[in-house]
This record gives sequence, structure tokens and C-alpha cells, in this order.
Amino acid sequence: MDRIKRITSADRSAYIAAKQRWDSIAKPLGSFGLLEEMVQKIAAVHGTADVDISARTAVIMCGDHGVVSEGVTQCGQEVTAECAKAIAEGRSNVNALASAYNVRVMAVDVGIAQDVECDRLIRRKTVRGTRNIAVEGAMTAAETEAAIVAGLDTAGELASSGTKLIITGEMGIGNTTPAAAIASVLLELPPEKVTGRGAGLSSAGLQKKVAIVKRAIEVNLPSRDKPLELLQKLGGAEIAAMTGLFLGGTYYRVPVVIDGVISAAAAAIACALQPICCEYMLASHCSGEPAGEGLLAYCGLTAPINAGLRLGEGTGGVLLVPLLDGALALYRDSHRFDETNIERYVELK
Repeated sequence: MDRIKRITSADRSAYIAAKQRWDSIAKPLGSFGLLEEMVQKIAAVHGTADVDISARTAVIMCGDHGVVSEGVTQCGQEVTAECAKAIAEGRSNVNALASAYNVRVMAVDVGIAQDVECDRLIRRKTVRGTRNIAVEGAMTAAETEAAIVAGLDTAGELASSGTKLIITGEMGIGNTTPAAAIASVLLELPPEKVTGRGAGLSSAGLQKKVAIVKRAIEVNLPSRDKPLELLQKLGGAEIAAMTGLFLGGTYYRVPVVIDGVISAAAAAIACALQPICCEYMLASHCSGEPAGEGLLAYCGLTAPINAGLRLGEGTGGVLLVPLLDGALALYRDSHRFDETNIERYVELK
């Protein structure tokens, strides 16, 4: 955890150099919009205008939640283990997308309630499912820190092995409930404004879920000014591990992509712990869950994809990859003003 204290800002000079390269392309200034800004951010993180994201890894953190016992989901938490195994073995939704865009996928067990028989699942279990947040705190301080460290260490290992872009993802039945609770506290909004249907609750199920989020906040009395304690009281092992991934990307200087609302909740906690983290984050899509836009705004980010996505597993994060690849093709290979007879555009003041 001491690594968090040693985090430094991204390289502003590389950011400026990347902007100058964009502005040299024979097109209207800023006309590739948010994707130009993203390439500049990656340049700043890597410390060079020669941006390379050819080695990219989606990390799917997996964990269970005791609050499932309150009936806030359509299925039981045993589904977490089944889906984690499918991801590890390359059979799930994120794997199908990742294979199309040359993204490596790794699944990490940081808090699945049961042991999963799968050699390809990375085991960094810090807890066997969290406690029921409607009754008590989700984790102990030690469990929370261990999960964050698991994310930090994973980011460090990926950086050492040459990964240039990390995509966050999760698998944890019931985890939209703790994400909604975290969002309610951080964004200072009532639970009914940030709680969604998750994997497909009925209207009655949604009302029950809102009531559970309210109860969790009343029981645990979290504070938005104490983000680590907030994560401990209302979060989950996979949320804490993704928080560690965001912090680790910042420490090891690898850009990290936010997926959906669970990932965004982890990103927001990371920003609350260390505001510099936002310089190292890229938003992929605005989740179809109601807290999605607010959590991204908390991190100072805007997502280029707004398609009502809420599948999870890092799928929305992976969809950012072809957009970035397209932007980089333009950034590297398009004709430039000094190579043409086109008059250079002037930035209006």
C-alpha cells in the first residue's frame, strides 16, 4: 500500500507532443474528438508521443457477495464460479470479443465463495465471499487491503511483462448492489437515483434492491471522505482488486480502461484515494446502470461509447480497443499539412 504514496503525475510534455502530432495531421483541429484526448493521455502515461497499445490485457476480477442472500439477484452466487471458470477457459462473452481485437484475457479469483476447479483461473483469494452489507461491513480492513494489493501486484506483473494497456472487468453475482451503495455515498445521491436492475430485476425486485442499498448505508454509516473505509464497508473483493488495478496502473505507468458501473465504482474509489489516478484512466462506455455517468463524472471522465451496455466481464472495455486502434492508425499514418498543399488550420481563441 506504500506504493500509493509514491504515485506521480503523468508526463505533461508527452501529452503536449502528442497534441502537436494530432494538430499536424491534415484535418480540422480536434476533429477526432475524445479519441484524440485519449491518445494524448496514453502518451502522457507512457512518457512518449510514440503511442503503442499493441499488448493489451483484460483482467477480470472475480468475487462473491453476501448481500445475494437478500434476494437482490435473479440467480444464486454459484453462477460466479461457473462464469469465472468459463472466462478463464476462454468460453465466455469477453473472450469472444477479446479474440476479435487481439486482447489477452486473464481471470483472477480474489473472492469467490467456493473453490473453482480450473487450472487457468489465477488464485489470489482474499476472502470467500463478502459479508452481507445489509447486516454488517463487507470486509475487514485486512481483507480490503489484501484485495487492493492483489490488484496492485497484478498491474505490476503486467507492466513487467510488456502490457501497454489494462482493461478492467469483473464477475460477481450481486455486485451492482454494492456498486450502487458506493455510488450513493460518493455522489451524495439517494439510492433510488443510482440503483438499477442489474442482470434484469423486475420492478418489484428493483424496489427491494433499493431498500437493501438504503439499509446497507444505514447499517454501516460510511463516509465519502473516508474512501478506504467506504470500500471496506460496502464494497467487494473484486471491486477492491479493481481499485488496486487502477492504483497499480498509475504507479507502474500503464493506462487502465474503465468498463461498466462496477469498474467505475472501483475507479471512483481509486480517485478518492489518489486523485492523480484520473490521469491514467480511460473511460470506455457509459453503463446502462443509472450510476454509470455520475461515477465517470466523479473521475472527470467522459465515455466515447453510449450504447446502454450492461453486460460486464470487461466487454465494454474491450470495445474501446478498436476505437483506439482506429485513432492510432490516423495518428500514425494519415497525411500531414507539411506533406500536402492543404493550408494548416488555425486554432480559434
